[in-house]
Amino acid sequence: MTASLGEVFTVALRLGLTSFGGPVAHLGYFRKEYVQRRRWLTDEAYSEIVALAQVLPGPASSQVGFAVGWTQRRLPGALAAFVGFTLPSALVLAAFGAVVTTADVADATWLAALKIVAVAVVLDAVLGMGRSLAGTTRTATVAAVTFGAVLLAPSRLTQVAVLVLAGLVGAWLFAGSAARGPTRLPLALARRWGVLALAVFVALLVSLPLVAGTGTPAELAAIHYQAGALVFGGGHVVLPLLEAPMVPELMDSQTFLAGYGLAQAVPGPLFTFAAYLGQVVGGPVGAFVAIVFVFAPGFLLLLGVLPFWSRLRGNARVQAGLVGVNAAVVGVLAAALYDPIIVTTLLGPVEVVLAAALFVALHFWKVPPWAIVAAAVLASPLLDLLGG
Repeated sequence: MTASLGEVFTVALRLGLTSFGGPVAHLGYFRKEYVQRRRWLTDEAYSEIVALAQVLPGPASSQVGFAVGWTQRRLPGALAAFVGFTLPSALVLAAFGAVVTTADVADATWLAALKIVAVAVVLDAVLGMGRSLAGTTRTATVAAVTFGAVLLAPSRLTQVAVLVLAGLVGAWLFAGSAARGPTRLPLALARRWGVLALAVFVALLVSLPLVAGTGTPAELAAIHYQAGALVFGGGHVVLPLLEAPMVPELMDSQTFLAGYGLAQAVPGPLFTFAAYLGQVVGGPVGAFVAIVFVFAPGFLLLLGVLPFWSRLRGNARVQAGLVGVNAAVVGVLAAALYDPIIVTTLLGPVEVVLAAALFVALHFWKVPPWAIVAAAVLASPLLDLLGG
């Protein structure tokens, strides 16, 4: 039984209010809510959605949320999931843009505590997905090799390369494992609609720069659509892609970085930084245009690829390849858990102890993520008091 449209929205809204820690942490929050708690997806189906989002440009966590919404109520559900997850941080950043103040939150103890929450959430996700998707000698080996490759040669190219290689190796290595049958990815879409989505993606990519000089909304649309279409490697990559056309032509560097600093402190996707930029340059209309066009290319590409992805999954070799890809996703998430999350967050014994306590509460006591976030913020003064 599928969820109602209202439920899809409210669940995504709650995630948008509590999902701190960046795209990798978001995937952990999503798994906790959508796979473990509500059982809208299996671990295998969820991992395949993650793998598909990983090989496409755009905001991976938002694409995954969009796809999960699609599984429940098709396009209305996808849009409801997107709006719910995006709205809280977009409103905060747009409001900040309206007053154009400077905010330095880099050293705030509550922000450090929220980063520690991400450690607990992602560790829980890695362990859970590891049991489901890398629980044999061969799949664990694929995950371990992926982990090492991503750590030793950190780049978006490496991530894409290891997923592709894992698929190719898996098509040979796991050929016999297809007997248990593939996991049906509940994202069916007619080929003609996929082709239409790809055509719209290309048309906007070509046409928007041609009309950028006709006014501020058109210029914001062109800048943000191009950035969204070229981002590989997560939300942080959008920073240089937006800074080049925005600074100093549309705002000074200090104003630009003030908004980026606040974006690190709010839950939800980092792409909502666009709401701040749009608000500063073009008011509420500018904020709306920037948000729509920075996310649009990633969603159009996801819809465009879906029909072909689903058909390929019916092939036995492709099924075996996906076993390898699923195992590699565990390795990619484990590598991201270590770097950048652990190496930039657990800077001393106090942070390690707090992270361990939050993980035990989340993983063993089954405390909901929003309560983990609240507990971490309340405990944040300990980081200063105990010298963390």
